Amino acid sequence: MDSSATAFPEFSFAGYRLRRIRPGDIEQVYAGLSHPQVIAHYGVFYPSLAATHEQMQWYEQLLSDQAGIWWGLADDSDVLIGACGFNDWNHQHQRIEMGYWLLPHHWQRGLMQQALPHILRHALTNMGVHRIHLDIEPENVASWRLAEKLGFSFEGTLRDVEYKGGRYLSLHQYSLLATDQAARVLLEG
Repeated sequence: MDSSATAFPEFSFAGYRLRRIRPGDIEQVYAGLSHPQVIAHYGVFYPSLAATHEQMQWYEQLLSDQAGIWWGLADDSDVLIGACGFNDWNHQHQRIEMGYWLLPHHWQRGLMQQALPHILRHALTNMGVHRIHLDIEPENVASWRLAEKLGFSFEGTLRDVEYKGGRYLSLHQYSLLATDQAARVLLEG
C-alpha cells in the first residue's frame, strides 16, 4: 500500500465517516488520548496538546512506512470522535494488530461495531492480511465483547505482560484469520 500513489480509503455508515486523520484533528485526538475513561484501558496517553503531536506523526509514519493505517471516526459535522486502525503490519507473515478508541459520550451506541467491519474488510482484501490481532485488558469487558461479536477468537491471556500505572497488566489475546467463518461472513457483508 503506497500512500503517495493510492487515495486514502474512506468509508461511510449511518451518518458517520471513517477518513484520514488530519493535522486539524489534534484537539480531538488529545481529547480522546488524555480522557481518563479512554486511557484506562488504552496503551497511549498524552499529558498535553503539544505532546499529542507525537501521535499525529505516528499516524502519518504508519502510512509512509507501510506499517499500518488508522482512520478517524468523524460524525456528520466531520468532527473526530474516535479512531481505529492497524499497526505493526508484518508483511512477510501477513499479520497486523488492530486498535480503536472512542470518546466516552459516544459509547454504547454500537459505533465501533458498525465501523470496524469496514476496516476489517479492507485489511483482508486490499492489504492481503491473513491474521488480525487484538490485545485487550481483561477489565475492558466492552472491548472484548465487541471483539467476540465481530468473530474474533479468544486465544488466551498473557499474564502480567505490561507495566502501567504502577501495576502489572495482563492482556487477553484475540485473533481473526482470513480463513475463519467470521471473516468469510464479514467479506460477504
